[in-house]
Amino acid sequence: MALACVAPVAASAFDVPIAGAAVDALPARGTGPAVSVKGAELVDVGSGARLWGKDLGIRRPMGSITKVMTALVVLDAGNLNQKIKVTKAAIRYVERDGASSAGLIAGDVLTARQLLEAMLIPSGCDAAYLLATVYGPGRTAFVAKMNAMAMAIGMISTHFSSFDGMPYPSEYSTYSTPGDLIRLGEQAMSIPLFRQIVAQRGYRLRASTDHHAYLWYQTNQLIGSYRGAIGIKTGDTKVAGNCLLFEARRGAQTLLGVVLHASPTSNPSSAIAAAARLLNWGFGRT
Repeated sequence: MALACVAPVAASAFDVPIAGAAVDALPARGTGPAVSVKGAELVDVGSGARLWGKDLGIRRPMGSITKVMTALVVLDAGNLNQKIKVTKAAIRYVERDGASSAGLIAGDVLTARQLLEAMLIPSGCDAAYLLATVYGPGRTAFVAKMNAMAMAIGMISTHFSSFDGMPYPSEYSTYSTPGDLIRLGEQAMSIPLFRQIVAQRGYRLRASTDHHAYLWYQTNQLIGSYRGAIGIKTGDTKVAGNCLLFEARRGAQTLLGVVLHASPTSNPSSAIAAAARLLNWGFGRT
């Protein structure tokens, strides 16, 4: 795949609809769900119908939802059994910047597949750092691959400047729209291994001669608490607010959605609550 970077937009371009994009272009029937979010979309996976949305064409930062694209690039490259050593640089990265961590220990050796678990379940930026370094090779090359894949799957209003959603070089340099993130979710959930990982409440990695024991808990609180929830990924930074890309299945119906910057921002579970309300509303329409 040819690499293609998308130029970032200035901060002033945020909260402005993209030219030609449909904003709040929703079905006329019924009233929408009672959720307080800056951006959102809910679709029926089977029919492809958009059930509800808000500010569909507005670019916003999305925090660690970025790691879904990181996982796609790694899964596309393959070689998941390769062994990767946890470096001191990866540990310093999360310690210095206060990034979410899987608690990896320098010197341990894990497979790429195990690092996917560490990245997607507890949202480990240390695991993302290692995967990006190896699969770039180098983190700059890896981010270029993320942007190339975004373009390839039609995420034309998205740009990645980091491999984990951390605010580099600014909070506004990694961004997407609800519609693009739905595309990302569809692509990711079409991969059996990705679906398997994000549906887990937790993951226990027993100690071996290569590494210490680890126990990682799911940051997506819908898993195990909302009937039918099967994924996908949380995101949270100061500017992005509380975000969630999610999917749930009940009977023959599967709903895929995203909420960006849920309120109140002081409540770390606000995106979870908003997603649950959206799903209840969506499943209740049939």
